[in-house]
Amino acid sequence: MQMTHYMSLLMENQPWNLIIFMAIPIIMVEAITIMEFFIIFNRQTSGTLRLVNKIASIFIGFYFTGISIYLFKNLVIPLTQTGGWLTWVDVVALGFYLSTPFFLLPLALMELGLIFKKKTEEKKIKIRYGLISAAIVVFCLIGMIFGMVRISQTPGNDKMDMQMNMQMK
Repeated sequence: MQMTHYMSLLMENQPWNLIIFMAIPIIMVEAITIMEFFIIFNRQTSGTLRLVNKIASIFIGFYFTGISIYLFKNLVIPLTQTGGWLTWVDVVALGFYLSTPFFLLPLALMELGLIFKKKTEEKKIKIRYGLISAAIVVFCLIGMIFGMVRISQTPGNDKMDMQMNMQMK
């Protein structure tokens, strides 16, 4: 049994890779999501919560874009050049993880007033909610779930055995 490159990356250089590539992004995405619920429920367009949400959204948009570029350059390109991908599961896990900035960067740019300038506040709330929801699905659900799959390979055979990497102690 072998871990996907996604999980191998998180296991290396403990605890730093786990913090940089998983903890910070997931804490920020989930915090933004929770704040967004309160903002929507209270129809809040200003105030401390909205300001914190805005700052967090800008931060995670650029942070996740930066780590995705880093991983693309230092992991995806070398794996592709050397044929190092384990199976399609490995590609899906990293692919979805690296696609998360397609949702978080527009969120940051919108909060900076660089895109969707002419949209009403109500439309912006809907756009924010859609971008955050998509980021959760792509990063937290698809990327993480496929990243936790254990892969069984035999030389010259692309047959795979999937088992969740959840060994209870």
